[in-house]
Amino acid sequence: MNSMGNVFTFDEPFVDAHQHFWNLDLHPYPWLQGETVPNFRYGDYSALRRNYLPADLARDTRGHAPALTVHIEAEWARNDPVAETRWLTALAAAEGRPSAIVAHAALDRDDAPEILAAQAGFALVRGIRHKPVTATSAATARRGLAGSMDDARWRRGYALLHAHGLSFDLQAPWWNLDQAAQLARDFPHTLLVLNHTGLPSDRSDEGLAGWRRALEGLAAQPNTAIKISGLGRPGLPCTEAANVPLIRDAIAIFGADRCMFASNFPVDSLVADYATILRGFLAAIADRPAAQRRQLLHDNAVRLYRLA
Repeated sequence: MNSMGNVFTFDEPFVDAHQHFWNLDLHPYPWLQGETVPNFRYGDYSALRRNYLPADLARDTRGHAPALTVHIEAEWARNDPVAETRWLTALAAAEGRPSAIVAHAALDRDDAPEILAAQAGFALVRGIRHKPVTATSAATARRGLAGSMDDARWRRGYALLHAHGLSFDLQAPWWNLDQAAQLARDFPHTLLVLNHTGLPSDRSDEGLAGWRRALEGLAAQPNTAIKISGLGRPGLPCTEAANVPLIRDAIAIFGADRCMFASNFPVDSLVADYATILRGFLAAIADRPAAQRRQLLHDNAVRLYRLA
């Protein structure tokens, strides 16, 4: 790891376990083409309303490019989620990115069985992401809401994942992870991968204590893993001082064999460049044995997303 001119270089093989592509000229992404996401965690995201393709990722990772990437569904128009997978499959064949896909299926819809079967039919698809209904704060968190991980209809769709050999990517704040722990316990044969470090946006002592407890509850289920990303905060610098302690906490809780590096690019480009995100992760794991560093940067993602 060194710098050549203004380029940060890192030549060890690593996997980016969470990234996105989109072509707004050709495909429908309502959240980027007119609609606005309320309470978006990074505030103004208008800078994302542009195409982001493999060439853009290559530019952003010059000198420190991932060996493999996992594309997470990017909220293509929900009336045809299989079309996103079809496009990404063609993109991978032409450009070599992405290496695997976590596709979308609305688990609580009547057509969930058909959509899951269609998504599982693509060779690059490894899992599904469907964001459940969650609370906007710890104070308002409630169990049993329609569309949440407690919803019987939503869980019926989740129950179909194992038959298709699919994992599940969960995006939910830490105050809803009691539901996730129960979900993982009730479906022990389905891998549940928590996105964005459980979204520890509240950095108060009380907030971080709650976040740690929530991660511990989820990590107690052996069929869970975590992707370390999404640690930026609006209007604040993305620094090692702010994020390294959280990265180390997450790894200590889940163990070095269940954590993965992820960039969330281009979304996290709103708060940091790719080199800053990667350098922060490297700083957090610098004191670990070489074998564990390789697990965290590469081997865990290869195993959990079946990239080999």
